[in-house]
Amino acid sequence: MNQSVLLLIDVQQGMDDPYWGARNNPEAEQRITQLLVAWRARKWPVIHVQHHSTNPESPLRPNQPGCEFKLEAQPLSGETVFTKTVNSAFIGTKLEEYLRERGWHNLTIVGLTTDHCVSTTTRMAGNLGFDVQLVGDATATFERRGLDGELISASEMHRIHLASLHGEFCTVISADDLLAHLAD
Repeated sequence: MNQSVLLLIDVQQGMDDPYWGARNNPEAEQRITQLLVAWRARKWPVIHVQHHSTNPESPLRPNQPGCEFKLEAQPLSGETVFTKTVNSAFIGTKLEEYLRERGWHNLTIVGLTTDHCVSTTTRMAGNLGFDVQLVGDATATFERRGLDGELISASEMHRIHLASLHGEFCTVISADDLLAHLAD
């Protein structure tokens, strides 16, 4: 496999807050950690994206404990961090410029949440011409209410968004398949 940038989106402590509702894929952080270890061992680029919410009710507001990165996804010295206030890591940041200046075209995306910031960033990356892998089991989301008031489970939201992204904006892959491919 050619070198790829590991892009971690919103792996922040506030994502554990009950504010969000029920979540799927409790193993997402474990998968993210496995990928971080593999990337760091290869000395491949790792970029962290941190959401700074402007919503006064959000656990992801700056200067709040929830805004901090989760322990398993703490940036190391030399790893780049971009902060954003919207659901795309490409809007209001210099992420695209940073990637292009370095000639980095391959992105591997993980993080939270599948249907918001992960999906929007993945869609934009694909539309901007980047070659994107989305590690489906290294992402997670929360339940949502449909327009009719019906509760949509987190697992259903996750499944539908991965299906919507795959083949159009990215290739969805599992962490195990990706790690096995790296070992070849």
